[in-house]
Amino acid sequence: MLKQTLVLFLMFTGALANAQKVAFTEYDLKNGLHVILHQDKTAPVVAVSVMYHVGSKDELTNRTGFAHFFEHLLFEGTANIKRGEFMKIVSSNGGQNNANTSQDRTFYYEIFPSNQLETGIWLESERMMHPVINEIGVKTQNEVVKEEKRLRVDNQPYGNFLSEIMKRLFVKHPYNWVPIGSMADLDSAKLEEFIAFNKKYYVPNNAVLAIAGAIDIEKTKVLVESYFGEVKMGAPITRNPAREEEITREMIDTAYDNNIQIPAIMTAYRTPGMTSKESLALKLASDVLSQGASSRMYKKMVDEKKNSLQVGSFNYALEDYGAYITYALPNGDIKLPALLKDMDEEIVKLQTELISETEFTKIRNQYENNYIGTNAKMLGVAENLAGGYSFYNKNTNHINEDLEEIRKVTKEDIQKVAKKYLNPNQRIVLYYLPKK
Repeated sequence: MLKQTLVLFLMFTGALANAQKVAFTEYDLKNGLHVILHQDKTAPVVAVSVMYHVGSKDELTNRTGFAHFFEHLLFEGTANIKRGEFMKIVSSNGGQNNANTSQDRTFYYEIFPSNQLETGIWLESERMMHPVINEIGVKTQNEVVKEEKRLRVDNQPYGNFLSEIMKRLFVKHPYNWVPIGSMADLDSAKLEEFIAFNKKYYVPNNAVLAIAGAIDIEKTKVLVESYFGEVKMGAPITRNPAREEEITREMIDTAYDNNIQIPAIMTAYRTPGMTSKESLALKLASDVLSQGASSRMYKKMVDEKKNSLQVGSFNYALEDYGAYITYALPNGDIKLPALLKDMDEEIVKLQTELISETEFTKIRNQYENNYIGTNAKMLGVAENLAGGYSFYNKNTNHINEDLEEIRKVTKEDIQKVAKKYLNPNQRIVLYYLPKK
């Protein structure tokens, strides 16, 4: 009976995933802007988004934080939108908006009632074509970014852990720093440097306009052309990021955080970029170890041995490389090396034994459920469409191939990547301690 129920459940989730196939129309404007349109009239909403292929890896070593800074700066105003009015226009028309920045891209979006589609298109065209970058805006947003860094990083327990890992894991590549960057770099930058950064990266031929929701495709094409057609193409962008040499020995280091009382032990392994099949296998490997209360590390260290307050692993996949990270926080006076030993034992099991069919089914179902949940929202569809084009060799249809790719990953693939990448001589071990 249990087996029959499982089969029916898998058939249902598979059918549901297939029903979620995303149809889209895509084309290029003459200025190089790639446009992706998805029609879904299930609800009277529309997501208008622009993904710029620029992140912290595009910054100079002495001017870090520029991409994240522009996430804020380009809300300041435009030639046709007064300073401070951008968000007021969004809210007064029943919408919401935001933006986020990673090492690889910056993503702006608005979600509106579908009758405000034109408003969203106009706002994003203004951001691209007529941004106002002046001393007032730079100084204002500099203070905003400093406050964000204080709240989310400097005064947040364990807020600097990713920065401490990345600067040790990457020596040559600009993944060496995280998107928030250095406040000293921003303070010392001149206005002309901000203007030059905008002129180089925030151009139509380095962007994807993705619109998803209750739209008419042909009418939307007309609106897109009328608002974005006049934006001037930028100079071609070339990237030649430095390649890292292989890590061949275990490196042990210590970092201090004055916001914590409980220490942590962390490990980090350098892994392939997000488009690699191995990256998907590493994602599933991390789910086996720490996704949910029934995962291996959680059961062993939190439930059974009770030596950890928290334990986890994840594959932080980026465009050029990834970082596979594990961590644990001790319960009571348990020593950190004991936690490292327990985590290592679970990785060795991944390397030497195939995971069970039950575990394999569970982690694939979790992935499928997350996929379906993300694509049930128009913003998730827009972001996945833009991301497929930007990072998967201009393959917008990656949104529909993602599930099939994860289904092709075998238990043997998970074992292989664990053997290949998760070895002690290929990692950073970081003791993350309270600052005395």
